[in-house]
Amino acid sequence: MNGWFDVQKSKADDFYFVLKAGNGEVVLTSEMYSSRSAADNGIDSVRSNSGDEACYERAMSKDGKFHFNLKAANHQVIGTSQLYQSAGSRDEGIASVKHNGTSKTVKDNT
Repeated sequence: MNGWFDVQKSKADDFYFVLKAGNGEVVLTSEMYSSRSAADNGIDSVRSNSGDEACYERAMSKDGKFHFNLKAANHQVIGTSQLYQSAGSRDEGIASVKHNGTSKTVKDNT
C-alpha cells in the first residue's frame, strides 16, 4: 500500500499534515499553518521536493539521536522526521519520504 497525507487541526486551530507510509507509520510532520490552503501548499511542496536528495538536511539532536528536515528550494523547512537511534534508520526514513512523498491521497481529519 502506498502512503498518504493526513491533514489535521491543532488545539490552537492551526493546520498541519503528516505523511504516513503505507504501513501507517508517520515519516514526516509539517510545520503549523494558519489555513487549510497553506497546508495544502505544504503538501504540494513535499510532492515537488521529496525526490530531490539536496532537499534533505540530516541532523543530530542534542541527546545524540538522528533526524532530518525536508526543505524547499528556498531552504524553508517543509517537514521534520521523528528521532531515530541510528543514522541508518534515519536514512530509511528519508527513503520512505522519497517513496511516499508524491502520494496523491490526502485524508482530511480536520
